[in-house]
Amino acid sequence: MSSVGLMAYLRSQSHHIGGLSSASSALVEQEQYLAELLEERSKLKPFMPVLPHCYRLLNQGLTEPLSNQNWRSSQSSSSGLIVRRTIRIDIPVDLFPSYNFVGRLLGPRGNSLKRVEASTDCRVLIRGHGSIKDPTKEEMMRGKPGYEHLNEPLHLIVEAELPVEIIDARLMQAREILEDLLKPVDESQDFYKKQQLRELALLNGTLREEGSQMSGSVSPFHNNLGMKRAKTQG
Repeated sequence: MSSVGLMAYLRSQSHHIGGLSSASSALVEQEQYLAELLEERSKLKPFMPVLPHCYRLLNQGLTEPLSNQNWRSSQSSSSGLIVRRTIRIDIPVDLFPSYNFVGRLLGPRGNSLKRVEASTDCRVLIRGHGSIKDPTKEEMMRGKPGYEHLNEPLHLIVEAELPVEIIDARLMQAREILEDLLKPVDESQDFYKKQQLRELALLNGTLREEGSQMSGSVSPFHNNLGMKRAKTQG
């Protein structure tokens, strides 16, 4: 290779490496912003009863895709290393046996959990005893290949297959959101559940006008929510 050709090659490689550094830097900045947002939300929790709208807006920032298109478009410029990782989150059914954790996680027709998955780029699986909505079917499937988890307490499996630069932050984001949803909330302060019920009414075509009172019998602390849970397994 001539000296001129060598210099041209080195310049092209330098430009390519610069592009990699720029893309990685953007990913790091994005995930740092996400971590700061999670930290601010944890600080705001004690003030949730008096600042419900601020807390709701902060949650929206976490449950909406955070510039997913930007990092997706830069995947080709990242290190190219895709890794797969899994975490487990236990559901505190032993402490709150009558609380409908599965219904709160899934939401109307499974839409709530789908939004968590879409915003974090993680797959969330509900596993363990109680993960199949039909108890009779669960007993039939217990012990069969692929259903060994039914012998374990109710839990979540969160899976991600993403670029190595962002996978830990995405799993952390998913854990934060899911653990927050697994904390029982009094009905009078449970804005999230009210939004789910409103969405359900909208889907069923029974949405009432603003200002109408919700039925007092509807409570996330009981299983008789008047709606079927979305399919989890089986």
